[in-house]
Amino acid sequence: RLCRWEYKPPDTLLFKKPACLLTVFLWRLMCMCVCVYNLCVQHQQQVVQAVERAKQVTMAELNAIIGQQQLQHLSHHAPGIPLTPHPSGLSLGAGGSGLLALTGALGVSAHLASKDERNHLDPEHLRGKENLPSSQPFYDGACVLFPLFISILQSVPPLLLPSPALRSPMSVPPGSYPAHFGVVSHAGLNGELASPGGFGGALTLSPQISAAANAYSRSPMVAYDSRSHLRAPGLSSSLPGSSGGKPAYSFHVSADGQMQPVPFPPDALLGPGIPRHARQIHSLNHGEVVCAVTISTSTRHVYTGGKGCVKVWDISQPGSKSPMAQLDCLNRDNYIRSCKILPDGRTLIVGGEASTLSIWDLATPTPRIKAELTSSAPACYALAISPDNKVCFSCCSDGNIVVWDLHNQTLVRQFQGHTDGASCIDISNDGTKLWTGGLDNTVRCWDLREGRQLQQHDFTSQIFSLGYCPTGEWLAVGMESSNVEVLHVSKPDKYQLHLHESCVLSLKFAYCGKWFVSTGKDNLLNAWRTPYGASIFQSKESSSVLSCDVSPDDKYIVTGSGDKKATVYEVVY
Repeated sequence: RLCRWEYKPPDTLLFKKPACLLTVFLWRLMCMCVCVYNLCVQHQQQVVQAVERAKQVTMAELNAIIGQQQLQHLSHHAPGIPLTPHPSGLSLGAGGSGLLALTGALGVSAHLASKDERNHLDPEHLRGKENLPSSQPFYDGACVLFPLFISILQSVPPLLLPSPALRSPMSVPPGSYPAHFGVVSHAGLNGELASPGGFGGALTLSPQISAAANAYSRSPMVAYDSRSHLRAPGLSSSLPGSSGGKPAYSFHVSADGQMQPVPFPPDALLGPGIPRHARQIHSLNHGEVVCAVTISTSTRHVYTGGKGCVKVWDISQPGSKSPMAQLDCLNRDNYIRSCKILPDGRTLIVGGEASTLSIWDLATPTPRIKAELTSSAPACYALAISPDNKVCFSCCSDGNIVVWDLHNQTLVRQFQGHTDGASCIDISNDGTKLWTGGLDNTVRCWDLREGRQLQQHDFTSQIFSLGYCPTGEWLAVGMESSNVEVLHVSKPDKYQLHLHESCVLSLKFAYCGKWFVSTGKDNLLNAWRTPYGASIFQSKESSSVLSCDVSPDDKYIVTGSGDKKATVYEVVY
């Protein structure tokens, strides 16, 4: 129909039909281009709106609509089957499928639009609105080419359509977080996290997303709080959400393995000893990746362990900081993995990627090594000190737990059980039980009086961190799988917490026992309520947070990170 000879060009075209067949073909092609151009100019606004609408479709919105269509389809074919929505309202798969969904958002705008909206792009609808005569056969051909032309426009938006780039949480680089991002206080309950005020301007949100976020009673500006990312990789999509269909991050696991979202009590984030938020007060530029941190009992000094040395910082005064001392430990190229200071502030014990532990005398004008403890293992991953300060426990890379007499600087015994490296350790307040986690996916409890293993908890993930609650019988465990699990040491019940997006690298209880903090490879510092894990506040740092400590008075938190610095937070009650 495009090559009918009776078609007459518009009067505005000041040329005549030539006789050459090839030239006729080129002339017809030119006419087609002119008409397509005129058509696009006439409907440019509709095209721009359609493309912009497609660009603003997020994976969450797309999957929600697809889920609704699936529900409608299933309800027509199997009305007797009860359908439970995913707790997060999404059904995202692995990262690859999520990227496909995001990439395909530009191509499915017609499916997301309503019937009336689709009419704006329908050729018959355009024919009626523009009153173009149907007797012109070329117009019908142009309508056939119109969807193709739209796809061309979508494929080169920077050239033809001056529209903003597609924004999504994944497209925001880590460095784009504002410097004052700081700490986020979570005033909501399970599945209701508050939003950081400093991040909102970085996102372009569609009205549909804003409406959905308002229905969830939380701000849509929490970019890193996407439930599809916070959900642990192995968590089943059939798990129930919290009340009102809101996504849950804390689950109670019964003895028979049943998981239910936790209904937080009204005083979950209130009451004495529960922080309201925390604020950053110091940034200590160590110069190397900070794998270990500790804070003195007086809360005046912070010790940061990096490559080959521990640096000492005085944080009692405000302002920029430089280390007041540098303690060269181990070998120059080996990292410090743990450091512990005794309550009197006079002795520091350092372990790391070496077979020796260094015991430092801090009471002298110039700190010096007063003893070295050597074991058969090539590295020490973690340290713990007994409540009476007489014994030191070291987690070794060969899986053994070595017990040292600090007064005589001698090896007392070894606990053997872990089949891979022992990665983390904590001791009960009465000094009778020792808890260790390992790369063999187990957590073990040891009786220090009888020198034997009491319990063993098996997991499906490597254990990177743990902490024992000072006032109760709860043990918090941080895993490579991004989960935090809070175990009751004498009952089979436990809690699973799913806020971290990557492996949990360190964990520490407050001395009051009412809350604890965890840090991870996802750059986050999370503060949790004991034991059910209501999120108290979060801090987003600029790199992986490898270590943390809480001061004995629960007023300060210090973290060490991959961007070669330590951060000191003041806890606000």
